[in-house]
Amino acid sequence: MKSPICKSRSLTAFLQQFGKPPRPVTATACAPPRPREVPLCPLVAHGEAQNAAALPGPTNWPLLGSLLEILWKGGLKKQHDTLAQYHQKYGKIFRMKLGSFDSVHLGSPSLLEALYRTESAYPQRLEIKPWKAYRDYRQEGYGLLILEGEDWQRVRSAFQKKLMKPVEIMKLDKKINEVLADFVCRLDELCDARGHVEDLYSELNKWSFESKLGFQPGGLDFPVIVQIKPGPGENMMSTFGRMMVTPVELHKRLNTKVWQDHTQAWDTIFRSVKSSMDRQLDTPSGTPHTAFLAEVYQHSRLSKKELYAAVTELQLAAVETTANSFMWMLYNLSRNPHVQQTLRKEIQSVLPENRAPRAEDLKNMPYLKACLKESMRLTPSVPFTTRTLDKATVLGEYALPKGTVLMLNTQVLGSDKDNFEDCSQFRPERWLQEEKKKINPFAHLPFGIGKRMCIGRRLAELQLHLALCWIVRKYDLVATDQEPVEMLHLGLLVPSRELPIAFRRRSDAAEL
Repeated sequence: MKSPICKSRSLTAFLQQFGKPPRPVTATACAPPRPREVPLCPLVAHGEAQNAAALPGPTNWPLLGSLLEILWKGGLKKQHDTLAQYHQKYGKIFRMKLGSFDSVHLGSPSLLEALYRTESAYPQRLEIKPWKAYRDYRQEGYGLLILEGEDWQRVRSAFQKKLMKPVEIMKLDKKINEVLADFVCRLDELCDARGHVEDLYSELNKWSFESKLGFQPGGLDFPVIVQIKPGPGENMMSTFGRMMVTPVELHKRLNTKVWQDHTQAWDTIFRSVKSSMDRQLDTPSGTPHTAFLAEVYQHSRLSKKELYAAVTELQLAAVETTANSFMWMLYNLSRNPHVQQTLRKEIQSVLPENRAPRAEDLKNMPYLKACLKESMRLTPSVPFTTRTLDKATVLGEYALPKGTVLMLNTQVLGSDKDNFEDCSQFRPERWLQEEKKKINPFAHLPFGIGKRMCIGRRLAELQLHLALCWIVRKYDLVATDQEPVEMLHLGLLVPSRELPIAFRRRSDAAEL
C-alpha cells in the first residue's frame, strides 16, 4: 500500500491552510451585549472582556508572523502537533499569524460550545476567491463550500432534506452494499500471498467515490475528480492554492499560466460532472440511490447550474476524507486485535451468516459505532475547521471583532487528557453506556459544528459502518510490524509511511 503522502494535496488542505481572512484581528473591538448564560461556556460580561490585542500567542515577526517558528518545529506537515504545543503553552485560546493569515485558535470544549451558542443564522467560512473567479468567468453556479447567507441556506436545504434525515440515508444501504461487494472481491484479487494490498489508499478512494450520491462505475469517471496521479483534480487544487496567496484578479487580468491551468482543470471537471448528471436526470431508474439527484432537482428550487456546482463540491470534499477515515480505522483495528475480536463477535451476533448488513442492523451494533468514534478521535482525518465571525463576539476573556478567523482545533480536543482518560489509547468502550456520560459532547467534533456541520455526515457514517461489517467478517486485519506511525498534515492527517496492514482471509468467512 502506497502512503498517501505522495498523493496530491486534498481539497481540505486548501480550504484550511490558505485564504486571506475578510478582515484580520485588530486592536479595536466592540463586544456585543452579553449572551445568555450557558453552563460551561467561558463568556464574560462586556465590561470585563479584554481587547483582542491582549491574546497570547507565538512571536509575531513582521511580514512572516510565526511562520519561521512553525517551520522550525517541523513545518506545515507537523503543524497539528505544534498547535497542540501552543495550546499547552498559551492556553485554550491564542492568536497566531502566518504571513498575512491572522487567526484565533480555540482548543477547549467550553469555547466551542460558547461559539455554537452565539452562532448566527448563516455562519461564514473562508472566502475561496479562485473558485469564485472561475465560476464568474464561466458563468457557473456556486456550491455549498463558497456560498454564504440566504443562498447558502437555500442550496443546503435542498440537499439536507435527503442527506441529513436518517430515514432517507437508510434507503441507500442496498447500493452501498453492491459497491462493497465489488470492493471486497477486488481486495481478494489484489492481496498477495502475505495479504498485502498494493496502493490500498487509491483503492479506498475509488470505493468511496463509487458509493456517493448515485455515481457508479462507468458513470462519472473517478480519475477526473480525485486523480491520484497528475490530472485535472490535482491541477485544480495546486493552482487554487497558489492563487489563494497571490491576487487572483491579477492572474486573471494577465492570463497567467496558473490561471489558464486552473480554468482548464475546472472545465474538465465540470464537463464530466455535467455529462454524468445529465444521464441520471434524464433517465432515473427509480431506485433510491440513482434517483437521489433527480429527486433533489425535481423537489427543490435549484437550477441545473446550481446542482452541478453543489454536487461537484460535495464529491471533492467527501471522497478522500471518507477513504482516509476508513484507512485509519483499519490500522487501529490491526493494532488492537482484542478490539477486532470483540467487534467481530458483535457483528456475528446480529447478522445471519450469509446476509449482507443493512442500515437497520446497525441499530444493534453499539460497539461498531464506538469503534468508528474512537478511531476518529485518536486518528482524525481533519485536524481543524474554520469560522469567520460575522459579528463582534466575546469568547473566553476576549472581545473579538467581526471578521476574525477562528481555527477550531478539533484534533487537539481529542488528544487532550483533560477531555479523555488514557487519551493515547484506542479504547472504544469509552463511548458506551456509563463511560460516555463523562465525555463532553463538544470534545468530539469530527464532522464540524453547528449549521455548517458536514452535510454528508450521515452518508459517510453509513458507508463506514457497513464497510466495517464487510471487512471484519471476511478478514483478520493483521499488523505486520509494531513500529510507530506518525500523522502528517497534508491537508488531511495521513500516515507518515505505508501502513503495515495485511488482510488475512478467515477460513470461516461466508460468501455474501
